[in-house]
Formats: sequence, C-alpha cells, structure tokens
Amino acid sequence: MCCCDSIYARALILEHTMTDISTSITPAASPNPGRKRAEVSPPTQSTSMYKARDPIFPKLVHGKFRRIKWIFMAVSLGIYYLLPWLRWDRGPTLPDQAVLLDFAHQRLYLFGLEIWAQEFYYVTGLLIISALLLFLVTALAGRVWCGYACPQTVWTDLMIAVERIWQGDRNARLKLAKAPWSLDKTWRLAGTHVSWLLIGLATGGALVFYFADAPTLFMELVNFEAPAVAYVFIGIFTATTYVLGGLSREQVCTYMCPWPRIQGAMFDADSLLITYRGYRGEPRGPHKKGDTWEGRGDCIDCNQCVVVCPAGIDIRNGAQLECIQCALCIDACDEVMTKVGRPTKLIAYDTYRNLEAEAHGERARIRLIRPRTILYAGLTALVGGLMLFGLSQKSIFEMNVVPDRNPLFVQLSDGSIRNGYEIRLLNKRRETRTFALSVSLPEAKVNVVGIDGENPPITVAPDDVRSIKVYVSVPREKAATLTATTPVTIAARDKDDGTETSRETTFKGPER
Repeated sequence: MCCCDSIYARALILEHTMTDISTSITPAASPNPGRKRAEVSPPTQSTSMYKARDPIFPKLVHGKFRRIKWIFMAVSLGIYYLLPWLRWDRGPTLPDQAVLLDFAHQRLYLFGLEIWAQEFYYVTGLLIISALLLFLVTALAGRVWCGYACPQTVWTDLMIAVERIWQGDRNARLKLAKAPWSLDKTWRLAGTHVSWLLIGLATGGALVFYFADAPTLFMELVNFEAPAVAYVFIGIFTATTYVLGGLSREQVCTYMCPWPRIQGAMFDADSLLITYRGYRGEPRGPHKKGDTWEGRGDCIDCNQCVVVCPAGIDIRNGAQLECIQCALCIDACDEVMTKVGRPTKLIAYDTYRNLEAEAHGERARIRLIRPRTILYAGLTALVGGLMLFGLSQKSIFEMNVVPDRNPLFVQLSDGSIRNGYEIRLLNKRRETRTFALSVSLPEAKVNVVGIDGENPPITVAPDDVRSIKVYVSVPREKAATLTATTPVTIAARDKDDGTETSRETTFKGPER
C-alpha cells in the first residue's frame, strides 16, 4: 500500500470513529419536546480479538498415502504398547526386560546394550543422530515426520478413527454437531470421549511400564499395590493424551509445536513438498459431464482436498504453516481426477524448481544429493561413527579414586606416612570378578578397611559397584624422599583375565 492510500485509509477510519462517537453521545430527538428527555446509555458491543476454533471433521479418504498412514500408525502403536513386554535374557541377576529405564540402579537397558549413568553421553549421541536424521528427511521430503510418524499425528489419527466409529463420517459428524441435545447425541458423544479416555489410560499405563518390570508393575497396578507415583503419572499421561490427541488435535501442531517454524530453514527449491500444480489446475470451476475442458484448468473446485485435511487448510493456497504434509489431499484429488477422466497428480509431491519449470513446459531434475543433504548425512555418519567407536572401546570395569581431604595425611607412630582414599570399583560384567590393587609408590602398603591382610583380593558382584576405604602407607625412610605432593598411580587388575585400569592421584606428606 502506498503512502497516499495509507493516509486515505486512516482518514476513513477516523471519520467512522468520530461518527460513532458523536452518535453515541448525541441525545436522540424526543417525540415530546415539552418533556425532559431521560438520558439513556447506548447499548455497548464488545468486539473480541479472538476467533473461536472451528471444529474440523476430516472426511475418510482411501488411497496409497492413507494406507501408508494406517501402516505407520499400526506399527508405531504396536511398538509402543508391546515393547515393554519383550524379554531379553541378561543372566540371573539382571532384569530381563528388553527396554528398561532403571532409575533405581541408574542405568538404561536397550536390548544387549547397557548404559550406566556416567555413560549418558551415548543417549545424547542418539538424540543428536535423531535430530540430524530429522533435518535430512525434512530437507529431502518436507514434514513427512509430522505427517506420518509424529506421536501427535499418530494419536490424533487414532482418536479421529474412534470418533468416526461412534459418530460416522464427516457429514454425519457435522450433522450431529449442529443437532440439538438428545439421547442419541448424548450417548454417541459420551462413547467417543470414554473411548478417548481409555486410549489415554492405555497410553499412560504403557509408558510407566518402561520404568519398571512390566508384568510385575501390571499386577501391582491391578491389585492397587503399586507406588502412588505410578498412579499419579498414569493420570497425567492419560489426561495429556486425551487433551492433545482428542480435543486439541491440529492446534498442537499449529500453536504449541515449534517444529513448523523451524523446518522452513531445512527447505530449499529442491525439497519434495506437497504442492498444488496451479499451472495445470487454473482457472478452476465446476464441471459437468460432457462439458469441454478447453480454456479452463483441471481443478473442478470440489473442495475434497479441504474436507479430508486434518488441519482444515486449502492446499491450493500454497505452502502453509498448518500443513503437516500427510498427503491425504493427494489421495482425495487423485480419486476425483480419475472420476472426471483427467490425469492424476494435480496435487502431488513436487519441488518448487520443478513447478516453475513445468509451468513453462519443461521438466527439472529432482536433486536428492545436494550440499545440505550431504552435510546432514555426513554429520549423521560422523556422530554414528564416534558412537560405534566409543561402544567398541567401552571398558568392562571402571575405577574412581577420591583422596581424603580431612586429614590430608596421617603420620603414624613409627614415622610412616598414611593417606586415605575412597575407591569405587564398577564391574560391568555379568559375573562376579576379583580385583587386586597396586600403588606406584616404592614399598607402599595397601590396606582395605573391612578386609584382613595386606593387598587383599576384592570381589565385586556382577553388574554392580563396590565402594571401599583404602589406606596407603609409606615407610619413614621412603617418605623422607617424597615431596609434599607426590603423583601416584593406583591400579586395579582383574585376577581372572588380567584386565587392568588405573587412575592418577596424589600422595600427601609434610612440607620439606
């Protein structure tokens, strides 16, 4: 808008505003001039800046992409609900649940992989790889994650399917929404919401099974013997699933999720996105059987692409924030094009570069390999390689050494100097191991509190940590040759296979 247009528009607004104000404060002419007019306040009208949500009732569509979404939903829900019940034999002393977040013992079990709390960087690596793969997939084919595999999409699809069972397809649901309250409407809506709550309950119940042995926790829940925190979290997960998947639906993707606002940075002219081929569809308009197709486009303005969209948008208006790239509009449009005898793919996965070329009668090559996809794939491979290298070098036992701080040292009656250390031995094997300690100081004696003898063997249970108090003493003659702070190495050797690990620390003594 130019400057003059802007000034003119503001003048019009000011004129209307002043007219409204003068009308509201000017008293109306009285039919009886002799009587004193009573002051009557004009009716006030409140204008809301918020538009209430229009409920979206997507129509069921059949086609290739709808079948893919059904498959994704079945597979993802099957994995989520059944994975806690899958068993994995780790030995008699370890849990046999394939995937378990064992907070009590500070470790994560992923089938044959066991991650301790101090190895949580592996989980960080998995999250980084997941993010990079998401960037790569988005650069290649847009928001396919949002359209097919996102939990919000999967559970919303499930909730809509349940709603369709109770209330019928789109037209029946629209009619029911507008109908006055009756017994039929009440029981259909009640059945819908109860089913949503049951799905939420199953979702919350399945989630807590990842944090404890699933069969044991299930029986405790049924018998009301489970910890109170389990019931609390099931209630929270049930409520959030019901609200997000059943009530909020597309609003979560549009207003709550940050990804629609971020993913635009991953797109380029060669990204495959769901697009309307306007050069072929316009000018649009209704079409009757027998009418010519000359001088018009293939789009018959049937709005089927709109009524099947779970976000309620019109893909013909171009790229939009609300679009989750679920491709249901492609199925709907292809079905209509087949019925009217026109070529399919009026709405299709395509690149902006190709759309521009096709508008001029040309065809642009789809470029999957380009700088940004190479970058994302390379970073994914790099992080994955580093993780595999770390796993291949993963130690089977670890040792931590913490020297005493108070006192730093003790001088015994025979003149020898003694230091104390807190040592933690971590045995990651699935059988009991025996370790022997050694110190790099000459003629040093090692004593373990609670175990008789000098340099005694130390046993550690399978997949466990043992903390011991160790005293290292150096005779007076050797202590005289040491400085106030002498570097020292404490080593632990597995007496069965000779595997050894060590830690650098210091030995304290009096000032020289």
